Amino acid sequence: MAKIILATFGSLGDLHPKIAVGLELKKRGHDVTIAAMEFYREKIVQLGLNFAPMAPQLDPDDRELGRELMDIKTGTERIVRGLIMPSLRETYEDLLAATDGADALITGEIVYAAHSVVEKTGIKWISTSLQPSSFLSSYDPFVPPMYTWFEKLRPLGSGFHRLLFGLMRKTIRDWYEPYNAFRRELNLSEDHDPIFDGKFSPLLHLALFSKVLGSPQPDWPTNVIQTGFCFYDGHENIQTIPPDLDSFLNAGETPIVFTLGSAAVMDAGNFFEESAKAARSMNRRAVLIYGLFNSPPSGLTDDIIGVNYAPYSLVFPNAACVVHQGGVGTTAQVLRAGVPHVIMPYSHDQPDNAARCRRIGVGEIISRDSYSADSAEQAISKVLADESYSRNAVRYGEVVRSEPGSIAAADEIEKVL
Repeated sequence: MAKIILATFGSLGDLHPKIAVGLELKKRGHDVTIAAMEFYREKIVQLGLNFAPMAPQLDPDDRELGRELMDIKTGTERIVRGLIMPSLRETYEDLLAATDGADALITGEIVYAAHSVVEKTGIKWISTSLQPSSFLSSYDPFVPPMYTWFEKLRPLGSGFHRLLFGLMRKTIRDWYEPYNAFRRELNLSEDHDPIFDGKFSPLLHLALFSKVLGSPQPDWPTNVIQTGFCFYDGHENIQTIPPDLDSFLNAGETPIVFTLGSAAVMDAGNFFEESAKAARSMNRRAVLIYGLFNSPPSGLTDDIIGVNYAPYSLVFPNAACVVHQGGVGTTAQVLRAGVPHVIMPYSHDQPDNAARCRRIGVGEIISRDSYSADSAEQAISKVLADESYSRNAVRYGEVVRSEPGSIAAADEIEKVL
């Protein structure tokens, strides 16, 4: 039995894949701890996993911060420069405590203090990515949140994108100043890049997403293993579908499902109200999953119902189409369900995930600024009328469901151990 620490920062879309891997490792007899924000403690402990607090600690009720973090122009910078960098010392101390006596540390994307812990302690380190944009591949270029038109530059090839991404790195050079100062305090070399190349462990990097979304590229690190998505949303352990929703899903025409995941829902705006109008105009049944921190939206009827939470794995397979924000966790669940998408991306990886879904023919995109009852109706009508979206969704859904996910991840982790 090994003592393993999984460290992650972010929304449920970041946490759930770590829970999936943690539960698989626990099933194999390992002692598993998840290091995360304090408000996830109860959720993690209920599953029989150990919990360790890890900075930064956020208030889940802070709606203004939620809006700032999802801003398409400044959201990523706000997370890195406003949250992660100022908390490096606290994160480092928390991880030192969590990894005391541990055999391996497995980290998510932006746990920047982890490399310093590894250097100071010698603990075995495995890094992970949840979406293709993490690799910044010039052969499979990502779509930046602020410049979604970059997708049109894909035909220009890897040489052009290598130059473009090199320039992009230079524009954020000043983001590294707190990290370099932190490393100096620890008497460690400043010659380390936690945002790009230095985030990959030399032992093993796990790409915890499906080849449907992105496949290995020539400029990926050589020690990357792609596992497929690692799914967890609670239903097998402590969550079930609400009885009223279960009855609704089985009572008539397959509904359209509208959701904004676990992070974007903090800044929902009028998404759910406009979505209800679109469903009503189309004379379609609909389910609005409006989030634990929001009040029920206006426009609900007997045929357009709202719930604050439901396990996606139980709802999405019963949908005609899912309208969502493009977070990788939500996108993965829709892909697995084998139904078409309409995506209204916010920031971070969401525009890139949305573009990838459109390129494989499973969905369409509406920009956040353009989302309205009319634009939603047009996009939904398009993906429902054209059977190719459903055929592609079914075909790729079979691929996603065939991938080993957390089982493959646990196999590779045990090889390192």
